[in-house]
Amino acid sequence: MIPAVHRIDLNGDVGESFGPYTIGADEALLRHNTSAHVACGFHGGDPSVIRRTIRSAIEEGVTVGAHPGYLDLIGFGRRDIAMRAGEIEDLVVYQIGALAGVAAAEGARLHHVKPHGALYNRAARDRIPADAIARAVLAVDDTLLLVGLSGSCMLDAGEAVGLRTAAEVFADRAYCADGSLVPRDEPNALVTDPGEVTDRALRLVQDGEVTARTGEVVALRCDTMCLHGDTPGVGALAARLRSSLEEGGVRVLPLCIEP
Repeated sequence: MIPAVHRIDLNGDVGESFGPYTIGADEALLRHNTSAHVACGFHGGDPSVIRRTIRSAIEEGVTVGAHPGYLDLIGFGRRDIAMRAGEIEDLVVYQIGALAGVAAAEGARLHHVKPHGALYNRAARDRIPADAIARAVLAVDDTLLLVGLSGSCMLDAGEAVGLRTAAEVFADRAYCADGSLVPRDEPNALVTDPGEVTDRALRLVQDGEVTARTGEVVALRCDTMCLHGDTPGVGALAARLRSSLEEGGVRVLPLCIEP
């Protein structure tokens, strides 16, 4: 349900560079976002990148969350990996714990958890991994907020164990009629036109809906909105998106801040 006073958290997936490889436009995103999902070293990130990213987020007043994924640097965590529920739970516990430790070293604490890539998409449609992720979050810190795709199994799993949840939407991704995201390997999965991205964002926040690629209108709960760091021109796009939302009367606030 969309509140009477429209508000949204703007998030970005950051800290995914490692070694000599630079991935994403972290500095640009952190200047305009209110929440950051920081890679935990499995699909991206390394200890120095992670610590530097958390420090930058703190300096920008951006809340920090963990972004755990499959152990898949080569595939950037976007390849589905067969794992038992217990293994997924352990995988997520390990990564949240690691990021919480780095955050503590910088005088901060984690606020939320959002799985990455193929793990996120798997948990959106399959309750078994979704429950494993929810158990992992609960085991580490039951005050953490679990972020999942709007309308997905992830939110149901989190709420079933008593976690607070946040429904995530995407202004730069195309949707299927069932509310899932169009797979990245299909044509036009990414929305890159800045005007289209901002128009979609305003409609999502103000009306709680988006048009699927096949023409259906899809209703979505909208608590937080993601821009991907590897979207072309994401720095300028993030600035335009935030200003367009604010000019449209939308309050851009972190999830942990009450109205």
